[in-house]
Amino acid sequence: MSLHGFSKSLLVLAALFVALPATAASCPPLLDHSFQRLQDSAQQSLCQYQGKVILVVNTASFCGYTGQYEGLEAVYDKYKERGLVVIGFPSNDFGDQEPGSNKEIADFCRTTYGIKFPMMAKTEVAAPRTHPFYRQLIAKSGAAPKWNFHKYLIDRSGKAVESFDTRITPDDRGLIARIEHRLAEKP
Repeated sequence: MSLHGFSKSLLVLAALFVALPATAASCPPLLDHSFQRLQDSAQQSLCQYQGKVILVVNTASFCGYTGQYEGLEAVYDKYKERGLVVIGFPSNDFGDQEPGSNKEIADFCRTTYGIKFPMMAKTEVAAPRTHPFYRQLIAKSGAAPKWNFHKYLIDRSGKAVESFDTRITPDDRGLIARIEHRLAEKP
């Protein structure tokens, strides 16, 4: 191959490389996990949310805190255009308060609270069978969920994680201030 042909091949490869979408290799390690979507069991990679501020919540349909769904949907609706995504992870780990099937949970969330934010299939968030994603959240924040509706706020880089106890409601001024702070940060 001539030097000209070699240079031309490099240009073609360079153009292909630039045109490729972001891959899992560019995904922050914290987000490099896939889950089944609650509504239809389709696989969802959390990498699709890189560059966004993410509020992760372990949920349950029969908990004293279940009313927080309404506040979570309101926060999602208010801030989604600015780059916030709320992701729910139903879990039966605390008090057996999420005993239903994924379909039953999806129907409950849709019909009772009109949930539009992403919800993943039932996930184990507590020891001893903590999902690796939750193990990373716990390690980065220093706090494990002690009950349903524990919240983790992940920055746009997918590196910083803040933890918020179950009793912190979605409309809590401190949580909202942290969400707004994270949304103001550059990716």
